[in-house]
Amino acid sequence: MAPADPHDLIAEIRALKAERHAAILAHNYQRPEIQDLADVLADSLQMARRATELDAPLLVICGVHFMAETAAIANPGKRVLIPDPDAGCSLAATIQAADVRAWRTEHPDGLVVAYVNTSADVKAEADYCCTSGNAVAVVTALPPGVPVLFLPDFFLGQYVKRVTGRDIDLWLGECHVHAALTRETLEQRRTQFPDAEFLVHPECGCVTSAMYYAEAEGDVAAGRMGIVSTEQMMRRARSSNARQFVVATETGVLHRLRRENPGKEFIAAAESAECRYMKMITLENLRDSLRDLKYEVSVPPETAARARRAVERMLTIG
Repeated sequence: MAPADPHDLIAEIRALKAERHAAILAHNYQRPEIQDLADVLADSLQMARRATELDAPLLVICGVHFMAETAAIANPGKRVLIPDPDAGCSLAATIQAADVRAWRTEHPDGLVVAYVNTSADVKAEADYCCTSGNAVAVVTALPPGVPVLFLPDFFLGQYVKRVTGRDIDLWLGECHVHAALTRETLEQRRTQFPDAEFLVHPECGCVTSAMYYAEAEGDVAAGRMGIVSTEQMMRRARSSNARQFVVATETGVLHRLRRENPGKEFIAAAESAECRYMKMITLENLRDSLRDLKYEVSVPPETAARARRAVERMLTIG
């Protein structure tokens, strides 16, 4: 059987979306054709915020599973679908709820900050959620002198620890895509593109080196090395006078950067930085999701109620 024509699929998706009164929310790492169809295209924090604002009874999350869970937690009155239920997250898989409970046993007065890249079960054990965009603000808002566990991303946690000066416990988790963006990756691109501005996601394995370059007195890249979330990348690219940028994160973000800034050049820190889970959402399974109302993502009420507190705190900080 010949593959479906993309133009036909796009027309069918738009018709089904109108018929279902649905909204499509897509993450910046999605395939270009999915990004172009989205009502909301954003990072995890903005996806969560916009999900609660949209007047749509049906939300289709084009991202990975924890994002659909977060939308379901924050929107108990809405139906949430994900086109492929197997779209997981290597970072979220590094920690379980039992791990959080074990830390709390040793630190009964402690606070747990869970990066949004976690399962609903883990969020239910946390005091606060955060994203890369507001992690520093969340940790800064915590009362002083209280033990803190930051999970699950070690590189983001290192960055937060250095910026805030807070002594926090870090979980040793990592995103396989971001962890592969190393100091050597950064060095190579600095040599190749000496005049470029660098946009580095704080989950990256090169974030410590990026912080060094950003702070080093007299370094040629001082002032041109930004450590930013994906949504902050968008704002920086629009406001900067630079014409050339090296982007250290998952390559899907380049489509939106190029679309919104046609007069500027965006270069991947590594073309291999691609998340196979994010690319599991296709036009075909997005169409099927809207047509057949699959796959619904729900969170048990007790778990959702406990996780909602941490998610709502995330939405009000930073």
